Amino acid sequence: MHLPSLLGTPAAQRRFNEDRRRGEPFLRRNVDILELGSRFLQAGLGSLAAYLAAHVLLCLVPAFFIAGGLAALVPKESVTRFLGRKAPKVVSYPAAALAGSLLAVCSCTIVPLFAGIHKKGAGIGPAVTLLFFAPAANILALAYTGVAIGPDLAFARLFLSLTFGIGIGLIMAMIFRRADAEHDRQTDDPFAVKGKVRRGVVLFVLVLVALLLSGTLKIALLTDAYTQVALPIPGGERLEESLFRLVPYDASRGEEGVTVQGAVLTALLALIAFSAWKGLENVLDGFNRWTWFTLGLVSLTLLVAAIGITPASGGLVVSFPGKFFAVAVSLIVLAWLAHSQLGWHELRDWLWESWRFVKQIFPLLLVGVFAVGVLRQLIRPEWIESLAGKNTLLGNAAGVVFGVFMYFPTLVEVPIANMFLSLGMHRGPLLAYLIADPELSLQSILLVAAIIGRKKAWTYVAFVALFSIAAGLIYGSWIDGVGLGWLVLYLSSFLAVLATALYFVGRWQGRRETAAWSIPGRAVPPEGRLP
Repeated sequence: MHLPSLLGTPAAQRRFNEDRRRGEPFLRRNVDILELGSRFLQAGLGSLAAYLAAHVLLCLVPAFFIAGGLAALVPKESVTRFLGRKAPKVVSYPAAALAGSLLAVCSCTIVPLFAGIHKKGAGIGPAVTLLFFAPAANILALAYTGVAIGPDLAFARLFLSLTFGIGIGLIMAMIFRRADAEHDRQTDDPFAVKGKVRRGVVLFVLVLVALLLSGTLKIALLTDAYTQVALPIPGGERLEESLFRLVPYDASRGEEGVTVQGAVLTALLALIAFSAWKGLENVLDGFNRWTWFTLGLVSLTLLVAAIGITPASGGLVVSFPGKFFAVAVSLIVLAWLAHSQLGWHELRDWLWESWRFVKQIFPLLLVGVFAVGVLRQLIRPEWIESLAGKNTLLGNAAGVVFGVFMYFPTLVEVPIANMFLSLGMHRGPLLAYLIADPELSLQSILLVAAIIGRKKAWTYVAFVALFSIAAGLIYGSWIDGVGLGWLVLYLSSFLAVLATALYFVGRWQGRRETAAWSIPGRAVPPEGRLP
């Protein structure tokens, strides 16, 4: 039967045709929205898969264990002696910067270490200086910047990151001095062991740090392959091609695909997550078979992450670089130290604190990485020159925004910065990007807020953005030919205005606290007590 006969009268047919014409744009809009949503979902999942496959294992896994070791094995006095709020500022802030300069880690990896020292009583100021300086100006990032872009930018990155990192720490300590004092009291544990750190604990933590550096340092001794083995396992090339189609990526924008090795590592991570929930969630009650299975899986996964797996026509080529042997030796030494130097209660506490940090930080990290993958699709390369082609306030602010939404792991931000430079970005906004990118990635903001609270976290974010813009403007002015004397004057004026504003903020806080405690019948709190 024909459709017109079903519609009855010609008027009904005309109404049907008009409704159909009106509905076609609506259907097209629905299809466009579905396609856009599918693209964003694929981008987010692809970013998450690539991140888990490439960067979590040799960076974050040792970092969580180091944080757990600091929290469980190191007495508070050993941390506060150098990084506590009452430690001399000429000691605590340079110590935090020096420690940060030796750690070639990204913002996500430094967060567990920041959480570990903060939980153990480090002042908010030195802890923030470490949080800022380690990813922004560690020695490897500076060396790579000097080689790839230029020594002038590397020196500017070092000097301004050091100055502003210590400055941000001092400002945070001043603004949140009472909350910091309250945190200092809360970290007192009457049952904790007092005194110095035992030699066995020091060695254990140092080997954990060596494990972290073994997987992250980009030096020939660790990255060069010393031997390789061909495994007759067919289908590797087809599998990798399928993975690249499933998770498409654009290498020119710093994106990474999921390789065969990445797929294997992601599967191992899923197994670790399951076994850790069985073996570490109740580890304070004692070890069980899942605990040992989890530790074995973690060791195996780190070793797999340290090798290179390349699909070939005849199977898989497995290469063994220097970092594989370094990771293997570190794991063997850790097992020996754990058996001979640590008691069962110390091992139990260490594993529990490490697992607690994983539960607190890792879910937010996954959310942040997914969001970055989605938001990265909205940023177009042609925006670079139009927004950041000149050394203006807007251009430097755009560099900071690119740093937030186009997060890259440590050292990868340097070739991306080189790409921005080739696309027309001015060197001033480029420095603002290089300082902000390791600090203000979306996931690190979420993680820091979970550790110190949203108010402190967003205050830190605001000052990092402000100081990054100031750094870009100052360096960009020098590039544009402004004399050194004027640059010193600009920097001094900026710091003077900031100090004046902070002085009045401090006075306002003091009057507010005094008024709050001047109510009749209300006792004056002890020093540092929050009202």
